[in-house]
Amino acid sequence: FTSFLHLPGASEEVAPPVQQCFMVPKKEINVVSDMAKWKRSQAYADYMGFILTLNEGVRGKKLTCEYKVSEAIEKLVALLNTLDRWIDETPPVDQPSRFGNKAFRTWYAKLDQEAEKLVSTVIPKHLADAAPEVAVYLKESVGNSTRIDYGTGHEAAFAAFLCCLCKIGVLRVDDQMAIVFKVFNRYLEVMRKLQKTYRMEPAGSQGVWGLDDFQFLPFIWGSSQLIDHPSLEPRHFVDEKVVNENHKDFMFLECILFITEMKTGPFAEHSNQLWNISAVPSWSKVNQGLIRMYKAECLEKFPVIQHFKFGSLLPIQPVTS
Repeated sequence: FTSFLHLPGASEEVAPPVQQCFMVPKKEINVVSDMAKWKRSQAYADYMGFILTLNEGVRGKKLTCEYKVSEAIEKLVALLNTLDRWIDETPPVDQPSRFGNKAFRTWYAKLDQEAEKLVSTVIPKHLADAAPEVAVYLKESVGNSTRIDYGTGHEAAFAAFLCCLCKIGVLRVDDQMAIVFKVFNRYLEVMRKLQKTYRMEPAGSQGVWGLDDFQFLPFIWGSSQLIDHPSLEPRHFVDEKVVNENHKDFMFLECILFITEMKTGPFAEHSNQLWNISAVPSWSKVNQGLIRMYKAECLEKFPVIQHFKFGSLLPIQPVTS
Protein backbone atom coordinates (compact mmCIF):
# COMPACT_ATOMS: atom_id res chain seq x y z
CA PHE A 1 0.00 0.00 0.00
CA THR A 2 2.96 2.37 0.26
CA SER A 3 2.53 3.14 -3.42
CA PHE A 4 -0.90 4.61 -2.70
CA LEU A 5 0.22 8.21 -2.97
CA HIS A 6 2.24 7.53 -6.13
CA LEU A 7 -0.76 8.25 -8.26
CA PRO A 8 -1.06 9.58 -11.77
CA GLY A 9 -0.19 13.23 -11.41
CA ALA A 10 1.68 12.76 -8.16
CA SER A 11 4.96 13.72 -9.84
CA GLU A 12 6.27 17.26 -9.71
CA GLU A 13 5.97 17.97 -13.47
CA VAL A 14 3.20 19.96 -15.08
CA ALA A 15 -0.11 18.50 -13.98
CA PRO A 16 -1.51 16.06 -16.53
CA PRO A 17 -4.87 16.64 -18.19
CA VAL A 18 -7.41 14.96 -15.96
CA GLN A 19 -9.56 12.46 -17.87
CA GLN A 20 -12.06 12.39 -15.12
CA CYS A 21 -15.78 12.99 -15.03
CA PHE A 22 -16.31 14.32 -11.55
CA MET A 23 -19.67 13.79 -9.87
CA VAL A 24 -21.41 14.79 -6.67
CA PRO A 25 -20.96 11.79 -4.32
CA LYS A 26 -24.07 9.99 -3.14
CA LYS A 27 -25.25 7.36 -0.67
CA GLU A 28 -24.99 3.75 -1.92
CA ILE A 29 -25.25 1.75 1.31
CA ASN A 30 -28.96 1.63 2.08
CA VAL A 31 -29.54 -1.78 3.66
CA VAL A 32 -27.29 -4.01 5.74
CA SER A 33 -26.71 -6.38 2.81
CA ASP A 34 -25.11 -3.47 0.87
CA MET A 35 -22.14 -3.68 3.26
CA ALA A 36 -20.66 -6.45 1.08
CA LYS A 37 -20.55 -3.97 -1.83
CA TRP A 38 -18.64 -1.49 0.34
CA LYS A 39 -16.02 -4.03 1.45
CA ARG A 40 -15.37 -5.04 -2.18
CA SER A 41 -15.38 -1.47 -3.47
CA GLN A 42 -12.52 0.55 -4.93
CA ALA A 43 -13.46 3.20 -2.34
CA TYR A 44 -12.79 0.82 0.58
CA ALA A 45 -9.46 -0.33 -0.89
CA ASP A 46 -8.32 3.23 -1.53
CA TYR A 47 -9.53 4.54 1.81
CA MET A 48 -7.81 1.76 3.75
CA GLY A 49 -4.69 2.09 1.61
CA PHE A 50 -4.58 5.78 2.43
CA ILE A 51 -4.95 5.21 6.19
CA LEU A 52 -2.19 2.55 6.17
CA THR A 53 0.16 4.63 4.00
CA LEU A 54 -0.08 7.48 6.50
CA ASN A 55 0.31 4.99 9.36
CA GLU A 56 3.70 4.00 7.91
CA GLY A 57 4.58 7.60 7.09
CA VAL A 58 4.39 8.80 10.71
CA ARG A 59 5.92 5.73 12.31
CA GLY A 60 8.37 6.68 15.05
CA LYS A 61 8.04 10.42 14.30
CA LYS A 62 7.15 13.23 16.70
CA LEU A 63 4.58 15.94 15.93
CA THR A 64 7.36 18.46 16.52
CA CYS A 65 9.86 16.97 14.07
CA GLU A 66 10.93 18.60 10.79
CA TYR A 67 8.94 17.82 7.64
CA LYS A 68 8.11 19.42 4.31
CA VAL A 69 5.13 21.78 4.23
CA SER A 70 3.85 22.35 0.70
CA GLU A 71 1.61 25.16 -0.51
CA ALA A 72 -1.38 22.78 -0.62
CA ILE A 73 -0.83 21.91 3.04
CA GLU A 74 -0.66 25.62 3.97
CA LYS A 75 -3.93 26.23 2.11
CA LEU A 76 -5.65 23.35 3.94
CA VAL A 77 -4.53 24.75 7.29
CA ALA A 78 -5.89 28.16 6.25
CA LEU A 79 -9.22 26.50 5.38
CA LEU A 80 -9.37 24.89 8.85
CA ASN A 81 -8.43 28.22 10.45
CA THR A 82 -11.46 29.74 8.72
CA LEU A 83 -13.74 27.08 10.23
CA ASP A 84 -12.19 27.82 13.62
CA ARG A 85 -12.80 31.57 13.23
CA TRP A 86 -16.47 30.89 12.39
CA ILE A 87 -16.86 29.13 15.75
CA ASP A 88 -15.70 32.32 17.50
CA GLU A 89 -18.19 34.29 15.41
CA THR A 90 -21.06 31.90 16.30
CA PRO A 91 -21.32 31.72 20.10
CA PRO A 92 -23.58 29.09 21.69
CA VAL A 93 -27.14 30.21 22.35
CA ASP A 94 -29.09 30.02 25.60
CA GLN A 95 -31.32 26.97 25.52
CA PRO A 96 -32.95 24.60 28.01
CA SER A 97 -31.15 21.40 26.95
CA ARG A 98 -27.56 20.97 28.00
CA PHE A 99 -26.33 19.11 24.91
CA GLY A 100 -26.55 19.86 21.23
CA ASN A 101 -26.42 23.65 21.17
CA LYS A 102 -28.49 24.95 18.25
CA ALA A 103 -25.86 27.54 17.32
CA PHE A 104 -24.05 24.61 15.67
CA ARG A 105 -26.73 24.70 12.95
CA THR A 106 -25.89 28.33 12.20
CA TRP A 107 -22.19 27.48 12.03
CA TYR A 108 -22.90 24.47 9.82
CA ALA A 109 -25.13 26.46 7.44
CA LYS A 110 -22.17 28.74 6.76
CA LEU A 111 -19.97 25.78 5.89
CA ASP A 112 -22.71 24.28 3.75
CA GLN A 113 -22.89 27.53 1.80
CA GLU A 114 -19.14 28.15 1.52
CA ALA A 115 -17.69 24.62 1.22
CA GLU A 116 -17.17 24.63 -2.55
CA LYS A 117 -15.56 28.05 -2.43
CA LEU A 118 -13.26 26.92 0.39
CA VAL A 119 -12.25 23.79 -1.52
CA SER A 120 -11.57 25.90 -4.63
CA THR A 121 -8.90 27.77 -2.69
CA VAL A 122 -7.01 24.49 -2.22
CA ILE A 123 -7.21 23.00 -5.71
CA PRO A 124 -5.56 24.41 -8.85
CA LYS A 125 -7.62 26.08 -11.60
CA HIS A 126 -7.35 23.16 -14.04
CA LEU A 127 -9.01 20.90 -11.46
CA ALA A 128 -11.83 23.33 -10.62
CA ASP A 129 -14.42 20.76 -11.77
CA ALA A 130 -13.43 18.51 -8.85
CA ALA A 131 -14.51 21.07 -6.21
CA PRO A 132 -18.20 20.05 -5.94
CA GLU A 133 -17.23 16.38 -5.51
CA VAL A 134 -14.48 16.99 -2.97
CA ALA A 135 -16.51 19.58 -1.03
CA VAL A 136 -19.14 16.97 -0.12
CA TYR A 137 -16.57 15.12 2.03
CA LEU A 138 -15.59 18.35 3.78
CA LYS A 139 -19.24 19.09 4.64
CA GLU A 140 -19.73 15.55 5.93
CA SER A 141 -16.65 15.75 8.15
CA VAL A 142 -17.82 18.17 10.85
CA GLY A 143 -20.83 16.40 12.35
CA ASN A 144 -24.56 16.21 11.70
CA SER A 145 -26.48 19.49 11.88
CA THR A 146 -29.86 17.88 12.57
CA ARG A 147 -28.73 15.71 15.47
CA ILE A 148 -25.86 18.01 16.49
CA ASP A 149 -23.63 14.98 16.92
CA TYR A 150 -20.18 13.93 15.78
CA GLY A 151 -18.52 10.52 15.47
CA THR A 152 -16.10 8.29 13.60
CA GLY A 153 -18.18 8.44 10.41
CA HIS A 154 -17.59 12.21 10.26
CA GLU A 155 -13.90 11.68 10.96
CA ALA A 156 -13.81 9.14 8.10
CA ALA A 157 -15.31 11.76 5.77
CA PHE A 158 -12.38 14.06 6.56
CA ALA A 159 -9.89 11.27 5.79
CA ALA A 160 -11.85 10.67 2.55
CA PHE A 161 -11.61 14.40 1.77
CA LEU A 162 -7.80 14.21 2.11
CA CYS A 163 -7.72 10.95 0.15
CA CYS A 164 -9.58 12.64 -2.74
CA LEU A 165 -7.04 15.47 -2.72
CA CYS A 166 -4.32 12.84 -3.11
CA LYS A 167 -6.17 11.17 -5.95
CA ILE A 168 -6.34 14.38 -7.95
CA GLY A 169 -2.68 15.10 -7.25
CA VAL A 170 -3.12 18.13 -4.97
CA LEU A 171 -1.43 16.26 -2.11
CA ARG A 172 1.65 14.22 -2.96
CA VAL A 173 3.76 11.44 -1.55
CA ASP A 174 6.14 13.82 0.24
CA ASP A 175 3.20 15.46 2.01
CA GLN A 176 2.53 12.36 4.13
CA MET A 177 3.81 13.63 7.45
CA ALA A 178 2.29 17.07 6.97
CA ILE A 179 -1.09 15.51 6.12
CA VAL A 180 -1.21 13.89 9.57
CA PHE A 181 0.82 16.28 11.70
CA LYS A 182 -0.32 19.59 10.26
CA VAL A 183 -3.67 19.13 8.53
CA PHE A 184 -5.27 16.26 10.43
CA ASN A 185 -3.97 17.57 13.73
CA ARG A 186 -5.45 21.00 13.01
CA TYR A 187 -8.72 19.32 12.03
CA LEU A 188 -8.74 17.56 15.43
CA GLU A 189 -8.25 20.87 17.24
CA VAL A 190 -11.18 22.41 15.38
CA MET A 191 -13.38 19.35 16.01
CA ARG A 192 -12.56 19.42 19.73
CA LYS A 193 -13.51 23.08 19.81
CA LEU A 194 -16.82 22.28 18.05
CA GLN A 195 -17.50 19.38 20.43
CA LYS A 196 -16.83 21.58 23.46
CA THR A 197 -18.47 24.81 22.27
CA TYR A 198 -21.71 23.28 21.03
CA ARG A 199 -21.75 20.34 23.47
CA MET A 200 -22.10 17.87 20.62
CA GLU A 201 -23.43 14.39 21.25
CA PRO A 202 -21.26 11.40 20.34
CA ALA A 203 -22.68 9.83 17.16
CA GLY A 204 -23.39 6.11 17.40
CA SER A 205 -21.12 5.90 20.43
CA GLN A 206 -20.77 2.62 22.28
CA GLY A 207 -20.51 4.69 25.41
CA VAL A 208 -18.06 3.22 27.86
CA TRP A 209 -17.37 0.28 25.52
CA GLY A 210 -16.12 2.38 22.63
CA LEU A 211 -12.53 3.51 22.27
CA ASP A 212 -13.44 7.20 22.41
CA ASP A 213 -16.64 9.23 22.09
CA PHE A 214 -15.56 11.07 18.97
CA GLN A 215 -12.31 10.03 17.26
CA PHE A 216 -10.45 6.91 16.19
CA LEU A 217 -7.77 7.71 13.59
CA PRO A 218 -5.48 9.74 15.90
CA PHE A 219 -5.19 6.66 18.12
CA ILE A 220 -4.04 4.60 15.13
CA TRP A 221 -1.57 7.13 13.76
CA GLY A 222 -0.66 8.23 17.29
CA SER A 223 0.28 4.69 18.32
CA SER A 224 2.41 4.38 15.15
CA GLN A 225 4.30 7.53 16.19
CA LEU A 226 5.23 5.76 19.44
CA ILE A 227 6.52 2.52 17.89
CA ASP A 228 10.06 1.79 19.15
CA HIS A 229 10.04 4.77 21.50
CA PRO A 230 13.05 4.36 23.82
CA SER A 231 11.13 4.97 27.07
CA LEU A 232 7.38 5.46 26.58
CA GLU A 233 5.44 2.21 26.73
CA PRO A 234 1.68 1.70 26.41
CA ARG A 235 1.36 1.42 30.21
CA HIS A 236 2.63 5.00 30.52
CA PHE A 237 -0.26 6.74 28.78
CA VAL A 238 -2.51 6.35 31.83
CA ASP A 239 0.07 8.30 33.86
CA GLU A 240 -0.99 11.95 34.06
CA LYS A 241 2.57 13.24 34.44
CA VAL A 242 3.76 11.39 31.31
CA VAL A 243 0.81 12.76 29.33
CA ASN A 244 1.43 16.34 30.49
CA GLU A 245 5.11 16.17 29.60
CA ASN A 246 4.78 14.50 26.18
CA HIS A 247 1.40 15.36 24.63
CA LYS A 248 2.84 18.05 22.34
CA ASP A 249 4.95 15.38 20.60
CA PHE A 250 2.40 12.59 20.31
CA MET A 251 -1.12 12.62 18.93
CA PHE A 252 -2.12 9.62 21.07
CA LEU A 253 -1.30 11.51 24.27
CA GLU A 254 -3.16 14.62 23.01
CA CYS A 255 -6.25 12.42 22.73
CA ILE A 256 -5.79 11.10 26.25
CA LEU A 257 -5.36 14.66 27.56
CA PHE A 258 -8.62 15.75 25.89
CA ILE A 259 -10.49 12.76 27.38
CA THR A 260 -9.24 13.52 30.89
CA GLU A 261 -10.22 17.19 30.49
CA MET A 262 -13.73 16.24 29.38
CA LYS A 263 -14.48 13.35 31.73
CA THR A 264 -14.46 12.90 35.47
CA GLY A 265 -13.87 9.81 37.55
CA PRO A 266 -11.37 6.96 37.26
CA PHE A 267 -9.88 6.48 33.79
CA ALA A 268 -10.51 2.72 33.94
CA GLU A 269 -14.22 3.43 34.30
CA HIS A 270 -14.86 6.15 31.71
CA SER A 271 -12.41 4.76 29.11
CA ASN A 272 -12.35 1.04 29.69
CA GLN A 273 -11.14 0.06 26.21
CA LEU A 274 -8.17 2.42 26.42
CA TRP A 275 -7.42 1.19 29.91
CA ASN A 276 -7.25 -2.36 28.52
CA ILE A 277 -4.99 -1.20 25.68
CA SER A 278 -2.54 0.24 28.22
CA ALA A 279 -1.80 -3.38 29.23
CA VAL A 280 -0.62 -4.33 25.72
CA PRO A 281 3.16 -4.84 25.81
CA SER A 282 4.27 -2.90 22.72
CA TRP A 283 3.14 0.02 20.59
CA SER A 284 3.35 -2.05 17.40
CA LYS A 285 0.89 -4.53 18.93
CA VAL A 286 -1.35 -1.61 19.98
CA ASN A 287 -1.14 -0.21 16.44
CA GLN A 288 -2.03 -3.53 14.76
CA GLY A 289 -4.87 -4.11 17.24
CA LEU A 290 -6.31 -0.64 16.65
CA ILE A 291 -6.27 -1.13 12.86
CA ARG A 292 -8.23 -4.38 13.29
CA MET A 293 -10.59 -2.68 15.72
CA TYR A 294 -11.11 0.27 13.35
CA LYS A 295 -12.16 -2.05 10.54
CA ALA A 296 -14.49 -4.01 12.82
CA GLU A 297 -15.98 -1.18 14.90
CA CYS A 298 -16.15 1.62 12.32
CA LEU A 299 -15.72 0.52 8.73
CA GLU A 300 -17.76 -2.66 9.02
CA LYS A 301 -20.63 -1.15 11.01
CA PHE A 302 -23.74 -0.32 8.99
CA PRO A 303 -24.83 2.63 11.21
CA VAL A 304 -21.49 4.32 10.45
CA ILE A 305 -21.03 3.42 6.78
CA GLN A 306 -24.61 3.99 5.64
CA HIS A 307 -23.79 7.73 5.59
CA PHE A 308 -20.62 7.37 3.47
CA LYS A 309 -20.88 8.90 -0.01
CA PHE A 310 -19.40 7.56 -3.24
CA GLY A 311 -18.39 9.43 -6.38
CA SER A 312 -15.81 9.23 -9.16
CA LEU A 313 -12.82 9.51 -6.80
CA LEU A 314 -14.06 7.01 -4.22
CA PRO A 315 -16.23 4.68 -6.35
CA ILE A 316 -18.58 1.99 -5.13
CA GLN A 317 -17.52 -0.23 -8.07
CA PRO A 318 -15.58 -3.38 -7.12
CA VAL A 319 -11.78 -3.19 -6.95
CA THR A 320 -10.16 -3.46 -10.33
CA SER A 321 -6.50 -3.94 -9.36
